[in-house]
Amino acid sequence: MGEKSKKQLEDQITHILTTSEFAAVKTMLEKDHAIDCLFLLILDKGKWKKAKTYMNNHNLTLSDGTYRSRMIEITQKGFAKAEALDPLKKQYKITKKGEKLALALLTLLENV
Repeated sequence: MGEKSKKQLEDQITHILTTSEFAAVKTMLEKDHAIDCLFLLILDKGKWKKAKTYMNNHNLTLSDGTYRSRMIEITQKGFAKAEALDPLKKQYKITKKGEKLALALLTLLENV
């Protein structure tokens, strides 16, 4: 476990699980396609048509309902911002906070 004692590790985990901001992010990330959507945002695919094309090109699935739900949650947490294109369509842009999270997840997943 490296240099951290079991007590330090337990304290850190307890802090993440019990602090509302961290717990909310963890809960969001546990949902279907949340990480996919963060990665789509960092690739500037925050519009449904671009996201769908990208996913289809790589034989990946993502429904429009799931995409919209995750984007709303990601926006509510401050990881993206929504821009209205018309009354029914939105385009999502990643924020600095979202970029930091997406890149950390990318690094984590590459190193597992």
